[in-house]
Amino acid sequence: RHPAMLLGPWLVAAAAAAAVAAVMGTGAGCPVLCTCHGQAVDCSGQRLFSVPPELPLDTSNLSLAHNRIASIPPGYLGCYGQLRALDLRNNSLVALPAGLFAGARRLAHLDLSYNNLSLVPADMFLEASGLLRLDLSHNPGLRRVHPHGFRGLAQLRELDLSHGALAAISLDALEALPGLVGLRLGGNPWVCGCSMEPFLKWLRGRIQRCASDSQLAECRAPPEVAGAPLLSLTEESFQACHLTLTLDDYLFIAFVGFVVSIASVATNFLLGITANCCHRWSKASEDEDV
Repeated sequence: RHPAMLLGPWLVAAAAAAAVAAVMGTGAGCPVLCTCHGQAVDCSGQRLFSVPPELPLDTSNLSLAHNRIASIPPGYLGCYGQLRALDLRNNSLVALPAGLFAGARRLAHLDLSYNNLSLVPADMFLEASGLLRLDLSHNPGLRRVHPHGFRGLAQLRELDLSHGALAAISLDALEALPGLVGLRLGGNPWVCGCSMEPFLKWLRGRIQRCASDSQLAECRAPPEVAGAPLLSLTEESFQACHLTLTLDDYLFIAFVGFVVSIASVATNFLLGITANCCHRWSKASEDEDV
């Protein structure tokens, strides 16, 4: 046979294998209702109630903003190792599944603003160790950040916690962010009691090298400091938190209490005698008149 005829089947097989490899390399095509440009997939503003089931495997930028997504399947990002930016703002998320970021080691920018998150649980972002920017702002129900909520984010540079429902935040959570240079805290109902002092000391120590909106962050309680900016509180503001009583103080209080008790008993006794005398005098006067 002619050599070209012999090579024909092999060429067809090679072309088919190349086509399969190309498909396997890029994953699924562009999802329905989304637009794709290079490695960027934009599914924003499509009134989606769930995330697209499949994405191109080389997706590096994914926008699911301005939809109605309430949950994300566990392991959803596991196959997208090239993902660097994920935009989930303005959805209906109340929580993220454990292990969501497994495999997303290159994820650098994550926007979870304008959702319904109420808690940052322990190790929520542990597998997203490459994060540089994290936006959790405008989650009106966000009331608590676990002390280990930001563990693993040593490279994080910008964190936005503004406009939530945080009354306090664990110092341990922030000390897990050694690379932080930008922090936003305004719009939360901070309770500036004694437990807030360590956080404020940390904040004052970081303010010179950490861009912050702390001047906009205000105390909501207690009443005597309501409306005051966080950084307006000084060490003198927490002096009462460090007052301790010695043994002499307790003995003096006990002595005063004892004296007051004796004085009270004596006063009641004298009042009783006086009342009894007055009663007898009044009765004697009535008998004389008769």
